[in-house]
Amino acid sequence: MGIELAWLHGVYVLFVAGIILMMVLRRDTSVMSIVGIAMLGLVATGSVTTALGGIFGSFIYAITELLPTILVICIIVAMSHVLTDTGVNETMIRPMTHLIRNATLAYWVIGIVMMGISWFFWPSPAVALVGAVMLPVALRAGLPAMGVAIAMNLFGHGIALSGDFVIQGAPTLTAKAAGLPVEDVIAASVPLVAIMGLVTTAVAFWYLKKDMKLGNLPASPDLPARVSVFTAARVSLPAGIRRFLAVLVPVLFALDVAAMFVLDLRGGDATALVGGTALLILLVATMLAHKQKGLEQVTSHLISGFQFGFKVFGPVIPIAAFFYMGDSGFVNVFGEVLPSGSQGIVNDLGVALAHAIPISKEVAALAVSAVGVITGLDGSGFSGITLVGSLAQLFSAALGTGAATLTALGQIAAIWVGGGTIIPWALIPAAAICGVDPFELARRNLYPVAIGLLVTTIIVMFLL
Repeated sequence: MGIELAWLHGVYVLFVAGIILMMVLRRDTSVMSIVGIAMLGLVATGSVTTALGGIFGSFIYAITELLPTILVICIIVAMSHVLTDTGVNETMIRPMTHLIRNATLAYWVIGIVMMGISWFFWPSPAVALVGAVMLPVALRAGLPAMGVAIAMNLFGHGIALSGDFVIQGAPTLTAKAAGLPVEDVIAASVPLVAIMGLVTTAVAFWYLKKDMKLGNLPASPDLPARVSVFTAARVSLPAGIRRFLAVLVPVLFALDVAAMFVLDLRGGDATALVGGTALLILLVATMLAHKQKGLEQVTSHLISGFQFGFKVFGPVIPIAAFFYMGDSGFVNVFGEVLPSGSQGIVNDLGVALAHAIPISKEVAALAVSAVGVITGLDGSGFSGITLVGSLAQLFSAALGTGAATLTALGQIAAIWVGGGTIIPWALIPAAAICGVDPFELARRNLYPVAIGLLVTTIIVMFLL
């Protein structure tokens, strides 16, 4: 059994290395993950049929674990569709434009609004909304289109998505991979997200103001006409009802946040509350907008939301299934085949690493941060965060502390890089809305994100 266990751990490490290599080469990791699951099953049980069945079983386990997260994102995207179609989103955000009086205010107001909307509606639908409504106002205030794109990127796909405090999709993925409660990861990520966000957005603003003074970023006066198409509601809704919904939506979500604190709702309970509220808003808004056709339109919006959700999580499921094998997923899929002394593949590796190599806090923080960056190179941000969760668990087992902090660091690194701030093909939506070159946008984000990540990693070394 000792030899078999050594082989099992060796196979796991081999495929982890293979998956990282695929990410570095910017190749898809699904095939590597599926083969890895099959090999783990074959080595553990010696049965080809069990190994093949284990692939399917691991997918079921991963989907079961991720289903609440997938569902809430699907419902929120469906809700955002009906709010956008009826012009409610535009009505909600329009009052904020009155705060934009100069380029400095434009940068910070757009960023903060983008962050707030992204926490509740997800960054992808927020990009079109914020860009369409606020870009013309920002240009008139003197902020170049590139500055608007930078603000939306860093605050939305950076700060909001890396923390994901409301929907909790990202921390749920990393927490499950690390074998931790999601609330522990969220609590550990709050100071790190704040540090990363403040440093990155401040540095980006400094570079932006410098280029504006040098005349390197002229405004684009033709853009307001080009983006006006995004602000036009496609479904007619009386102004009174539109204003009512524009007030009702933020009030309901604010009550959700209050309920989370008062009733101490965490993890799945908090996600369920947000999802249920979004579904209620979807039903009310759709029925008011479409009346007799509302029943069919609700289903249509839900279908659109599910298509988006499973498109986003399709690549995540295979790799999540593999990394869940490093913890409780292995026993759930293949049964009690590990010896009684084993604490799971990743924990066993962490203990062995602690005895074989002196792992320091500095090495652990740098390694998790670097792997997070590598996993983000595919431009997804989500496809590899289960990997950083597993590695955080491994290093924390070697150190004897810091599991939640390392997990949060890896999550931040992966999503800031791959979620849409410095990978050109991941930030195309923001670049398209603002009419700027995505590669130039990625280049301008590179130094602020790198500086922010370096500072955050150093802070983690002191927190461990």
